[in-house]
Amino acid sequence: MAQSQGWVRRYFKAFCKGFFVAVPVAVTFLDQVACVARVEGTSMQPSLNPGGSQSSDVVLLNHWKVRNFEVQRGDIVSLVSPKNPEQKIIKRVIALEGDIVKTIGHKNRYVRVPRGHIWVEGDHHGHSFDSNSFGPVSLGLLHAHATHILWPPERWQKLESVLPPERLLVQSEEDCLQGSP
Repeated sequence: MAQSQGWVRRYFKAFCKGFFVAVPVAVTFLDQVACVARVEGTSMQPSLNPGGSQSSDVVLLNHWKVRNFEVQRGDIVSLVSPKNPEQKIIKRVIALEGDIVKTIGHKNRYVRVPRGHIWVEGDHHGHSFDSNSFGPVSLGLLHAHATHILWPPERWQKLESVLPPERLLVQSEEDCLQGSP
């Protein structure tokens, strides 16, 4: 009986040591390196959730990649909503600081993205709450870079950083003047 109690005590002690090491490591990993998230809504169709409300894609979010605010045009990123800090949204980076973007439904037809900001949009125009609604987004609101679709299994893939052809940048301010009605 004494031997069985000693074994249980050793097992419990080893379990506690492992647990108290594993939990902080796991929390740090999920907070600093990567995590997974379910994408809801239609704003990123057809890239994400092509089936609409029938299915939700699960994506890998890489926190490490945005730690120095290094994003490129075409990246799909997760960010804190500028209108509701409790909510995270997922959008595609269309323009970087200094770029001039032709907007879709914004109060200004053309916007120069200010320093320290990006312009983000959903792929499903007209069904997306994005920079066309709230303007350029501070880089400080970046949460992560979406790199892969993990679920459903038939959609496993790396997410490419591609600008939609209709969202190419305005090359200069002269282009803005020529494109104005």
